[in-house]
Amino acid sequence: MQPHQHTPLTDFIEYPAAQMLTRAQEFLDTAKRRHSIRSFSDRAVDKRIIETCIQAAGTAPSGANHQPWHFVAINSEAVKKQIREQAEQLERSFYERRAGQQWLDALKPLGTDAQKPYLQHAPWLIAVFSQKKGGLHTDEQQPNYYVHESVGLATGFLIQGLHRAGLATLTHTPKPMSFLSEICGRNKDNERPYMLIVVGYPSDDATVPNHALQKKSLAEIATFL
Repeated sequence: MQPHQHTPLTDFIEYPAAQMLTRAQEFLDTAKRRHSIRSFSDRAVDKRIIETCIQAAGTAPSGANHQPWHFVAINSEAVKKQIREQAEQLERSFYERRAGQQWLDALKPLGTDAQKPYLQHAPWLIAVFSQKKGGLHTDEQQPNYYVHESVGLATGFLIQGLHRAGLATLTHTPKPMSFLSEICGRNKDNERPYMLIVVGYPSDDATVPNHALQKKSLAEIATFL
């Protein structure tokens, strides 16, 4: 490696081999209990939980460690109402005109439609933004690298963190998402909306589509050489 400033790795924890497998299995079991739901309770969620999970997302690896992301956590009823109205307008256009029949057929087993009441009913929405420029410090304007990959990793950390905390989530990606920039006050040349995450407790009548429970086998998703 090239010469660089560095710090000894002192916080890595090595577990006995048998415990490693147990921990891996426990994580798999936990991950299997994370489901995308569309029926949320309006029960309040402590802001500190959201803050802590966003901090965890901020530890994700990123290109050149530029951390090219920004999270807007939305609890305001007025703002959530705006987002729902704008999103549903786009969704109606999608389902009525823009989506081809093949796409609509793929969505049919999930039961989705243009109505998105959870965007207003859930206690929190988290809008994730990607940044084309930035750097290690927020006032820098360097090019960011591997932006899409980096923000995807951070979003994965966030979703698992929220699940680990005991909350349900749903990812929502209306297209185009430019209305989120306006509503969230993120009208910046170097930023674009990446994803909207719905966060809260499941409602008492929440369900999971059977289609969503079908996951590919290890043999289908992995190759060992």
